[in-house]
Amino acid sequence: MKERIFLLLIIFLTLGTAHAQTREQKELEARRARLQQEIKQINSLLSTQQKERQNVVTEVEDLNQKIRVRQELIQVTNRQANLLNRQVNNNMKKIGDLRKELEDLKEDYAETIRQTYKSRSRQNRVMFLLSSENFFQAYKRLQYMKQYADYRKQQGESIEAKTLELQNLNKELIVQRKEKETLISENKKEQAALEKERREQQSLIASIRKKESQYNSQITQKRKETQAIDRQIEKLIREAIVESNKKAGKSTNNATFALTPEAKVIANNFAANKGKLIWPVEKGVKSKGYGEYSDPVYPAVKNFNNGVLIATQEGEKARAVFDGEVSAIIAVPGANKAVQLRHGNYITTYYNLGRIYVKKGQKVTAKTPLGEIFTSPSSGKTELKFFLYRDTNRLNPEDWIYRM
Repeated sequence: MKERIFLLLIIFLTLGTAHAQTREQKELEARRARLQQEIKQINSLLSTQQKERQNVVTEVEDLNQKIRVRQELIQVTNRQANLLNRQVNNNMKKIGDLRKELEDLKEDYAETIRQTYKSRSRQNRVMFLLSSENFFQAYKRLQYMKQYADYRKQQGESIEAKTLELQNLNKELIVQRKEKETLISENKKEQAALEKERREQQSLIASIRKKESQYNSQITQKRKETQAIDRQIEKLIREAIVESNKKAGKSTNNATFALTPEAKVIANNFAANKGKLIWPVEKGVKSKGYGEYSDPVYPAVKNFNNGVLIATQEGEKARAVFDGEVSAIIAVPGANKAVQLRHGNYITTYYNLGRIYVKKGQKVTAKTPLGEIFTSPSSGKTELKFFLYRDTNRLNPEDWIYRM
């Protein structure tokens, strides 16, 4: 009984491990497919913009983005190959164990057949029963003969099942080895592409350092624009809080919204959708994430991105990520326009719009077009900058938007 329990535990553990590996393999495959699609989108966007590009900062940022995504793809592919390697090794061990079991089964079965042959005479079986000392012993002998016949049948079925399992494992092993070879081949291509991009990056950085003043001028200009946008967004959020609280007859505190019961419901619904909000564009890729990042040419210089940048196609429209109300239309002097939406005490901002489709106070639903995203004539890039706040606190949009 102990041996059987131990054997069952081993079987369950083995099945559990195999199931976990299969699930992990599927997750890795889905992630790899998403990264491959992202690289295709990046290449498509860059090839469209290449003729228009005149800004060295943009060129370096584009290359950094491609390198980052390709590095992640290589890591995922490596994990897939390693997982397949473990599965191949496990299957090879199973095949070895099965072959040994099959040999033992066939040997036992052969011995059973030999014993049956020796006592094949019907007369011998009848005499075996008649020589019983009493009826109970005769009954036991009859049962033994029946069990012996069942055992022979069971042995035959077991050999058949083990043979089929062995054949299936061999087929699975062939498929896994081919998949592993394909992954290794793909990774070699990705590594070669990565090395080429790194060489391009180093060459570009070297050329930029020869024109340091031009690069510094572009960086300074971009930083000023970013700071002006951030200040304007936060100023309008505080004004919206004061205006909303005044209407509600509450304190004119400019740091937090005094929520009405209706606004609380909207805020709670918004919060419940963390990680599930739609993208603010129908098609696009994240070109720069939230938070601190190093300058691509001078890594010691740090910058902070209050939102996320999403690269998309020319003519693409920004869309609401959730139901809400237009709380402000922003026009930064010397820059482009933005739309601010309120969702209870959450604020989303969609910056770098050339045309606006909505008005202040307008109620919108998820996917409502807010405006057309501006395409830069100098870089040829069409990028939306997306911000997310709770009251006056900055939030990381990557935690809220689905698979960002």
